Amino acid sequence: VQLQASGGGLVQPGDSLTLSCQGSVRTTNYVVGWFRQAPGKEREFVAGLSWSGVYTDYADSVKGRSAVSRDNVKHMIHLLMNNLKPEDTAVYYCAADRNSRTPSRQAKDYDFWGPGTLVTVSS
Repeated sequence: VQLQASGGGLVQPGDSLTLSCQGSVRTTNYVVGWFRQAPGKEREFVAGLSWSGVYTDYADSVKGRSAVSRDNVKHMIHLLMNNLKPEDTAVYYCAADRNSRTPSRQAKDYDFWGPGTLVTVSS
């Protein structure tokens, strides 16, 4: 299973950004999560959703200003982040969990990972 995140870049505080994750036919039936890792910090959960998109979960740090969605026809998963803050600066990863029915916040539960995309929030 291959996953490829894209959409990162340099943005200013307060801007919005949409990250995309290209999956495959197999990931259509998997939970997909977004994680991030800032320099010197551990990887942390950001958001996730079930294969149907019905169940979603967000970290407190992004809740209310982020939205995760998926297009199972195109095998794409998107993460919209609004009102970006400098503390959102990190490498963002998408990952797929083939066993769970609802998104887990634990990185260890995810079986497949793609290379990350860097988001830098700075004025």
